[in-house]
Parts: sequence; structure tokens; C-alpha cells
Amino acid sequence: MITVINNSNLIAQINHFGAELTSLKNNQSIEYIWEGNANFWGKHSPVLFPIVGTLKNNSYQCNGRQYHLSRHGFARDMVFELIDKRENSATFAIQSSDDTRKQYPFNFELQINYTLEDNSLSIYYKVVNKSGSQMPFSIGAHPAFSLAGNFEDYNLQFEKDELLEYNLLENDLITNETNVLDATNKLVPLNYELFKNDALIFKSLQSKYVTILKNQTPLLRVNYANFPHLGIWTKINAPFLCIEPWFGYSDSVESNGNLMEKDGIQIIEPQQTFEAKFSIEIL
Repeated sequence: MITVINNSNLIAQINHFGAELTSLKNNQSIEYIWEGNANFWGKHSPVLFPIVGTLKNNSYQCNGRQYHLSRHGFARDMVFELIDKRENSATFAIQSSDDTRKQYPFNFELQINYTLEDNSLSIYYKVVNKSGSQMPFSIGAHPAFSLAGNFEDYNLQFEKDELLEYNLLENDLITNETNVLDATNKLVPLNYELFKNDALIFKSLQSKYVTILKNQTPLLRVNYANFPHLGIWTKINAPFLCIEPWFGYSDSVESNGNLMEKDGIQIIEPQQTFEAKFSIEIL
């Protein structure tokens, strides 16, 4: 099932399966979200919860027990309930269940709100710990933006002029090996060679937004002031780019598997709530 929201400038579509953003168009019907062609990657903008990335051996330990949890968690494969709908906004929710507790032994509620304001789509995350103990979790976004034409016509522009150091992946796990993006005046030319080892994982950035430009013309901006980590990814020869604000990231190759000690993990106290938001601004 699809829910549509709109204002005078934008129209967005959200699939109840995964509460996934599948379309964002302006009033000239220009589409900004990747179409989800499975020949490259069959997703549009999945929600990553209760982990981001990959666990070592796809498993973890918590309170003396071992659990299995697949890459990016289970929220993206669940049907969300639409709990509030207005012309320019919609809120979706899932709750913990017997099935989720087999993989993740906590009682929770996850709400995701999409709101159109002027030329921006804001995405709000709300995680409620309904357990009687601390709840470790990660959450993140994975929006893929359609890049028509020659991939090398596009640039990324970071907010600040800084050292753009990122960690490399090995078998989907974070390594201690780092590299630095070459940037001139905060601009990074895109090419597929950047992604030969998969995603670029930025554990720490001063910049709180990134802009995509085509032939020096700004197209859209991802604002992620609340988020400490960022992933940037595409598949080789694919006509899209993912800009991914995260709380958390994959296990390191040296991970001991204890979820409470996982790098980047967030902890919510019993009966407390976590909230964060980012936005996609059409320029």
C-alpha cells in the first residue's frame, strides 16, 4: 500500500512495506528518488533498524544469549501501520512482536514521520524503549538519489572545508584502514572508482549537509545535523547515489560481538524516547 503526501512544491510517496520513501517529485514531475531497478539495486530508501550495516557473523550477544540479525536489521522488511495522515505529512509505526524478539529481545515502538515543508522533505525518527532495561540500537537512512546521464558530471559539495577521511570496508565490516576524499573548494567529483571497495563510511564529519551538483548546478541537499555518522554508496555503473545519515555503522573486524559495547551503538534508558531527523532539500 502506498501513501501520498504533497504540498505546492513537492509530492512524495511512501510504501507501507518498510515505511520506505519510493518517490519524491517536484511540481515539474522531476523524480529525485532512485527507481529501484533490481538489475542494480531493488530498493529506494530503506529504513535501517535496529542495526545499521553488518554484524560480524551476522550475530551478537546480549545478556548472555546469542542472537542472529541480518544486514541493516528487520524494519525495512516489516509492514508499518499508518497512524497519522495529513495532506503534507504521514506517520508510520511498528511495534515489537514475538517475531522481532527472536532477533532482538527488546520491547520497542518505531515511528517514522514524513513531512513536506516548502522545498524540503523532513524525515523524523522516534524510537521508544518499552522494555524494563537499557535498549541498545542503531538507526539510519539509506535514500538513493537518481543521477541521470553521465555519473562523472556530478559532484558532491560538503558544507565545510575539512579532511574528508573515511573508513574502508572488508567483507562488509569496518576496518581501521582509512582514505581521504580529494576535494577542492569542498567539491568532490564523482566517479565509480571511489566505490570499488563498497561504501565510504564517515565516522566523524564537521559538515552537517552534503549537496549533489550536476555540471556545477545544485540539485538537492541532504541535511543531517542530528546524525553523527554518514555513509555514501553506489554500485558500479548504477545511475544513483546514496547519502546515508546514520546513528551507528557496521561491526569492526575486531568486534567482540557484545551489542552493548558495539562501536556507534545508541542506548535508550527504560521507558525513554530517542528522536532524530534529517531532510532532503530540493534546490
